[in-house]
Amino acid sequence: MPLSYKRSVRVGELIQQVVSEIVRELRDLDSGLVTIMGVKLTDDLLSCRIYYSVFGSKEDKAQNVLKKNTKEIRHKLAMRLNLRRTPEIIFVYDNTNENAAKVFDLLKKIEKEK
Repeated sequence: MPLSYKRSVRVGELIQQVVSEIVRELRDLDSGLVTIMGVKLTDDLLSCRIYYSVFGSKEDKAQNVLKKNTKEIRHKLAMRLNLRRTPEIIFVYDNTNENAAKVFDLLKKIEKEK
């Protein structure tokens, strides 16, 4: 019997894929690469947090562009998915990659000191 998991997780993965495509289509994101790292969707499918990271550009610019285009992104998401209600979207900057780089730098410094 295959492992089953919550509907919110499955729909979240689908939203991540579709929002990634939509963000690639945005014209305002000229410089830098915005990556959708993950989606956390509530169990009632009415609200979701979309975690993103930015490479090669300022995080502030990407945040402003995403915040400005949130309604457009939600509308395009509704057109591409067949859901009864499209969830409210909140974009959250994910700095996991930056933190990991800092940890690796610290580990390298410790290794050099030995």
